[in-house]
Amino acid sequence: MPVTWGIVFDLLGTFFFAISGSLLAAQRGFDIVASLLLASLTGLGGGVIRDLVIGTPPAAFAQPVHVIPPVAAATLVFFLSGTVQRYSRALLVFDAGGLAVFCTTGTVTALSAGMNPVAAVLLGVTTGVGGGLLRDVVANRDPQLFNPNDLYAVPAFVGAALIGTLWIVGWYGPVTLVAVTVAVFAFRVLSLHFGWRIPHARGPWPRHRT
Repeated sequence: MPVTWGIVFDLLGTFFFAISGSLLAAQRGFDIVASLLLASLTGLGGGVIRDLVIGTPPAAFAQPVHVIPPVAAATLVFFLSGTVQRYSRALLVFDAGGLAVFCTTGTVTALSAGMNPVAAVLLGVTTGVGGGLLRDVVANRDPQLFNPNDLYAVPAFVGAALIGTLWIVGWYGPVTLVAVTVAVFAFRVLSLHFGWRIPHARGPWPRHRT
């Protein structure tokens, strides 16, 4: 299998997301098997959704090399479990890395498959947030995607839109891919640090009776 920029970025994003999944598993007190499963679901979930929508065999199953990052992530977190509680914000940082990589590569994959730019951007965002959403739901945690005090999906939209624009004007390439990915990562981390959020719809809203 030839090594390409796409594969390298996919493996990098898978590792980042897999680390976040294993960190969450460690914080919840899950065993090593559950940690590996959560790491795999987080790291590979977004890419599987992307490939199924495009209509191609998911790379996670067609190319066994994609299994390596979740295994490496689960193993690494297992041996560093004593520091997980001290560095719990690492989960959000690695999640930001996975989000940045997959929102850009997901858009590129969709465009390369012949999807129109709007659909490609939406699929790029789905690829970026899909793994984290699956992780939180399976771990029985309120999804970060729906946190009213967070910008989780906004950096993904920005990154996907930038890649789509660069593709249209003919400026897309490895350098611009890396630049946009780094910019999305920085945007996400800064939003966490400064507590940026989207203004909420004005209320008050009536509460539903149960």
